[in-house]
Amino acid sequence: MDQANYKIPLKSFDTIYMRDHESKVRYWFYGIMLILVLGLFLPWTQNIKARGSITTLYQEQRPQDIVSPIPGRIARWYVKEGDFVQKGDTIAQISEIKEDYLDPNLVGRTQQQLDAKKGSVRYYKGKAATAASQIQALEASKKLKIQQLKNKLGQLDSKLAGEQAELEAVNNEYNLAKDQYERQEKMQQEGLVSKTQLQQRNTAFRNAMAKRVTAENKVAQTKQEILITQIEQNGVEQEYAEKISKAEGDRLQSLSNIASGEGEMAKLENQVTNYTIRNGMYIITAPQDGQIVQANKAGIGEILKDGERITVIVPTRTQYAVEMFVRPVDLPLISVGQKVRFMFDGFPAIIFSGWPENSYGTFGGKVVAYEHTISTNGLFRVLVAEDTTDRPWPQQLKLGTGAQAIALLKDVPVWYELWRNINGFPPDYYMLKEPAAKSKEK
Repeated sequence: MDQANYKIPLKSFDTIYMRDHESKVRYWFYGIMLILVLGLFLPWTQNIKARGSITTLYQEQRPQDIVSPIPGRIARWYVKEGDFVQKGDTIAQISEIKEDYLDPNLVGRTQQQLDAKKGSVRYYKGKAATAASQIQALEASKKLKIQQLKNKLGQLDSKLAGEQAELEAVNNEYNLAKDQYERQEKMQQEGLVSKTQLQQRNTAFRNAMAKRVTAENKVAQTKQEILITQIEQNGVEQEYAEKISKAEGDRLQSLSNIASGEGEMAKLENQVTNYTIRNGMYIITAPQDGQIVQANKAGIGEILKDGERITVIVPTRTQYAVEMFVRPVDLPLISVGQKVRFMFDGFPAIIFSGWPENSYGTFGGKVVAYEHTISTNGLFRVLVAEDTTDRPWPQQLKLGTGAQAIALLKDVPVWYELWRNINGFPPDYYMLKEPAAKSKEK
C-alpha cells in the first residue's frame, strides 16, 4: 500500500494534533517578551532592609530603674509586680540602718543646737555692739578730757604771760631802785644827803628786789604747772589709747566669734536640711505613671545599698520609636527625615519590596537621628519616629516588639535595579546630592 495515499480514518487523531491548523505559540511568546521588556522600565524603589525593635524617643519614657537613694532596710511593700501606679504613689518604705541617723528626733535635736548657736551669735553681736558703744564713749571722754587740759594750758599760758609782764615791770622797778640807791649812796659819801635818806633808798631797793624774786618764782611756778599739764595730757592720751585698744580687741574678738558662730550655724542648717530631706527618702514613690515589673528585692528586712535597684517601672505614656541597625555600607544612604516602612511582629502584612505604595499592613516612619559610632553588634543604630502624615501606629505596640524596616531610597527603573544586583553594586549613593545641585541652579 502506498504510504502517501494512506490516511488514518480516526477523527480524534486530527483533533488532537491539529496538523491542519496554524500554531499561536510564537504570538504568546512575543507578547510575554514584550510585557517583560516593558516591565523592565517600570519604577522600582531602592531600599535598605534592617531589623529593629520598639523603643521610645525620649529617655524619661523608657523603662526606669527605681533605686534606693540611701542605704536602708525594706520595712514594707505597697505594690506587687504587674501593678499599675500613678506618679507619687508609694511603692515601698525603708528604715534606717546607719547609726548616725538612728535617733528618731534627730532633726529636732539638731534644730535645738542650731537655735543655741543662733543665741550665742546674738550674744556676741550684742557684745560687739556694746564694745563699739564703749569705744565711742571713750573717744568722746578722751576728747573732752584733752579739751579740758588744752583749756587749762591756755589759761596757764595767759597766766604766764601776765606774770612775765609783771616780772618785766618788777625788773624795771628793781633797776630803777638800784640805780637810785647807788646814786644816793655816792651822794651820801659826798655829804650831799643824809644817812636817813640813804636808808630809805636802801629799803626801796630791797623791796624791789623782793618783788622781783616773787615775780620770778611765780613765773617759774606757772611754767612748772604748764609742764605738768602737758605731761598729764600725754598720760590721758596714753590711758585712753589703752582703753580704746582693749575695747577694740574685745569687739574684734566678738566679731571673730560671730563669724565662727555663723559658720557653725550654716553647717547646722545644712545638717537640718539634709536630715529633713533624708527623712523624706524613707518612702519610695513612683516617679511617673507606669507598671511595676522586675522587683529586685523580695520580702521584708532585706538590706539595700544606696543606688541599688529595687524594681523597674515601665511608663504607660510613651511616644514610640523604632531603633533599627544598619550595616556600615548602608549608613551613607541614611539621612534625617528619610521615609521608612515598618512591619511589626504580630501584625500581618503583604510586602512588595520595590512598590511600597502597593504594600499592605506596613506603617510609616521618619528617621530622626542616627549614631556616628558603631554599636557592639557591628552595626549603626538609627532612631525612627512615627510619620504623622501616614496611618497611625497600632495602639497594641509594646516596648521591645520586633520590627522589620525598609528604608526607602531613590526610584529607579527595574532594569537598573536588576543590573545593579547582578553586578553587586550598592544602591544609589548620590541621591542626597540632588537638592544641593538644585540649590546651585537657583
